[in-house]
Amino acid sequence: MPSFKIVVAYDGTDFVGWQRQASGVSIQSLLEDALRALDDREVTVTGAGRTDAGVHALEQVAAFSLERAIDPATLVRALNAQLPDSVRALSAAEVPATFNPRFNARAKTYRYRIWNGPVLSPFERRYAWHVPGALDVGAMAAAARRLEGRHDFAAFQAAGSDAITTEREVFVSRIADCGLRIHYGLPIGDRGLPPQSAIVNQSSIAHQSPIVNESAIRNPQSAMIEYEITGDGFLRHMVRAVVGTLVEIGRGRRRVAWIDEVLASRDRSAAGPTVPAAGLFLVAVDYGDAPCE
Repeated sequence: MPSFKIVVAYDGTDFVGWQRQASGVSIQSLLEDALRALDDREVTVTGAGRTDAGVHALEQVAAFSLERAIDPATLVRALNAQLPDSVRALSAAEVPATFNPRFNARAKTYRYRIWNGPVLSPFERRYAWHVPGALDVGAMAAAARRLEGRHDFAAFQAAGSDAITTEREVFVSRIADCGLRIHYGLPIGDRGLPPQSAIVNQSSIAHQSPIVNESAIRNPQSAMIEYEITGDGFLRHMVRAVVGTLVEIGRGRRRVAWIDEVLASRDRSAAGPTVPAAGLFLVAVDYGDAPCE
């Protein structure tokens, strides 16, 4: 009975999230239905992260076992023949039956995209949160860095969470302004990478953007700001609450050090709002098979 790990990308706009629910279409239910047609039996799929309704994934990882033998390349083709165009199996590999995509993960990387311009591009309406007013990106970046390390993130956890502990370790927390050129002259598209202080999957490195710094020059033609966070785990709605808090600082309503007070409070009402799901992407999941930096 072979077990498989697959990497899946999806546009989460039209789905109720990763997890199968009583009503609505989920990513898990689509995969399980496709695998049932392939294996002629009920198949349970486990995911690395339970993304919420409207949240997207560039590289979600899932695992399952099948009765029939099938090579990974054929499995990918068979799944994509059954799945809608907004959900794609990218790759597959046979793994030990003990592999658990959630509990074997060493780190996950999420990205949140903010369109900080007067008019939201129609091509970004499903993939970014529109914040039209001016933002102090430098202040947001300074506050974001204060989240790195091991902290109690209870203040950023939504009600109804079943987490045993609210402590998490954040390896990387940074703002990348896609309208900036870094001081050494490389535009965002040239993938100039800053030094890393964490375990990051090689696949996520390809998506990373240079961090904001004091020597950066604004390109007025770009309105996109991205927040990227890598950690050993995340609480329910944690990333979206963190972004809401950073935007409060960017708007000048709070000072940079306020984020320390929010962390210490352990009180959800002390933090910023939970921002819309549309801007959030699960970028990558790290299982330790890439070199540590």
